Amino acid sequence: MRDVTAKVLVIGAGPGGYVCAIRAGQLGLDTVIVDGAPLGGTCLNVGCIPSKALIHAADEFHKLTEAASGTTPFGLAASAPSIDFGRTIAWKDGIVERLNLGVGGLLKKAGVKSIRGWARFIDGKTVEVTTDTGVQKIRAETIVIATGSEPVALPGLPFGGDVISSTDALSLRAVPDSLAVVGGGYIGLELGIAFAKLGSAVTVVEAAGQVLPQYDAELVRPVLARLETLGVTVLTDAKAVGHGDSGLAVERDGQTSTVAAGKVLVTVGRRPRTDGFGLEQLDLDRAGRFIRIDDRCRTSMRGVYAIGDVSGEPMLAHRAMAQGEMVAEILAGHRRSWDKVAIPAICFTDPEIVEVGLSPRLAETEGHRSVTKLFPFQANGRAMTTGREDGFVRVVAREDNHLLLGVQAVGAHVSEMAAGFALALEMGARLEDVAGTIHAHPTHGEAFQEAALRTLGHALHI
Repeated sequence: MRDVTAKVLVIGAGPGGYVCAIRAGQLGLDTVIVDGAPLGGTCLNVGCIPSKALIHAADEFHKLTEAASGTTPFGLAASAPSIDFGRTIAWKDGIVERLNLGVGGLLKKAGVKSIRGWARFIDGKTVEVTTDTGVQKIRAETIVIATGSEPVALPGLPFGGDVISSTDALSLRAVPDSLAVVGGGYIGLELGIAFAKLGSAVTVVEAAGQVLPQYDAELVRPVLARLETLGVTVLTDAKAVGHGDSGLAVERDGQTSTVAAGKVLVTVGRRPRTDGFGLEQLDLDRAGRFIRIDDRCRTSMRGVYAIGDVSGEPMLAHRAMAQGEMVAEILAGHRRSWDKVAIPAICFTDPEIVEVGLSPRLAETEGHRSVTKLFPFQANGRAMTTGREDGFVRVVAREDNHLLLGVQAVGAHVSEMAAGFALALEMGARLEDVAGTIHAHPTHGEAFQEAALRTLGHALHI
């Protein structure tokens, strides 16, 4: 095969990689992108997108189940619902396929050459790509590493058979009668709640003293209440120690018990994907398992950049996208650096959790004298009309000048409010700015305004 030369080579076609390549192409840079997996990476193919499709299907099925049981407040009734799970998965796969094609079209429109194959470094300017038709050598002035991350396995619970990763869970052809979720973080709870709504008997096993340990107890409390309503069993301070025909062995309080588990979903975290690409050929500084970068995503080697999950926390698709766009502009000669005030984090549980900027605890840790109040959805008209009043919006601001430091929310559909929260922080809004902005009525967003008003000492609807 003929060797290829390019101005920019992007390794990895996930959200960070393909955005970087598209923007580089738009800016007139001769760009090649390489990935052995389908375009879109983990997020599009086996992560963000398909999981949200499954979560939505589970929500719809659960609504029918509630209607059939007569437990909805709306006077709705339905006969016993059923689900063709194979058809659900086919619908999910169709969405993924459409988005795959969309990314491919955008790369082509930007003039980017896309190569399907696995790249391996020869040196800081050259890689060999193993494709279905042979090995191709690519040499580039600049290389962007965007290889993403992969699920972490537990020594006593290797993936295989009935022990599955989040990737496997999104490809099941039938809803398991029982599911043990090892790891009560956002991935485990998102999928655990979805399968509970689809009819699985779900048990969550978490080693820490609280599920969703990255969030404070006030935010997690409404999720715990919902888990109880859905019949999900939660075991905290518990350790999964093995799996056999009888189920999952769990050690807790010095005692070992067995949890029924037709499938065991292990979601104890993700790690940067740094093996198998020949990175040992490069002299790259590391920050733990991650590749160390500066505020322009430059690594310790000239002409080598790293973006996305491989470059550090938070391991979020939208962080990777923002880094990819920034790097492309830097390579085109623009003056750019990473100066983001906040990166939204969303947990798509039921109810959803949004966190942007500093929590009250982090504000205190960073030395801020802050003020904070929340506004409950129980006092929000729109929430009342949907039958879901659980949760709240909470604001954190500096005590002296009321500069907004953070916003958190928990409730149904609060993920759609994340952009507004992030915009307020990026624009340097103060409590008075949020309180003085007219929020449409009746909407969930009014809770943001009311939380600001309450922090200022004059809430109107509570």
